[in-house]
Amino acid sequence: MNSSPPRPAPRLHAAFTLVEIMIVVVIIGVLAALAIPAFQRVQQAAQSSRTISDFRVFTQAFETFAAQNGTWPPNVSAGVVPTGMSGDFKAGTWSATTSIGGRWNWDRNLGSVLAGVSIQNFTASDAQLAAIDAKLDDGDLSTGHFQKVSSNRVTYILEQ
Repeated sequence: MNSSPPRPAPRLHAAFTLVEIMIVVVIIGVLAALAIPAFQRVQQAAQSSRTISDFRVFTQAFETFAAQNGTWPPNVSAGVVPTGMSGDFKAGTWSATTSIGGRWNWDRNLGSVLAGVSIQNFTASDAQLAAIDAKLDDGDLSTGHFQKVSSNRVTYILEQ
């Protein structure tokens, strides 16, 4: 008879199999594929809301200036605050890149536009611009107050 102590049973190492790891990776990939477009839609909606808000603030400021001075401010380059604009005018926002790309621009006597607030060199898609137009105006980028006047400029027309 052998009097040696009983040997413990061999221990199995607990580990994930390759199949289990692959299933987890696939699940994470599916969740990412669902989450990324939703995140992009929310981000685009936030950009549009910010742009709409800024257009309203700026158009109000220019209309107030015209009412107080009897004329529109002089034309300036993109990102430059027109002479005489003060008060509620958000000069820091005017000078910075817009939420849809490009720069704010005050247009006076530009083609058929006698006075308008523009974004020059925007990066937004036409679909996003149309959504902005639908909230600001008539939803058609070729008519109304908010128009895409060239391939790189959208303008909220104050006077034509």
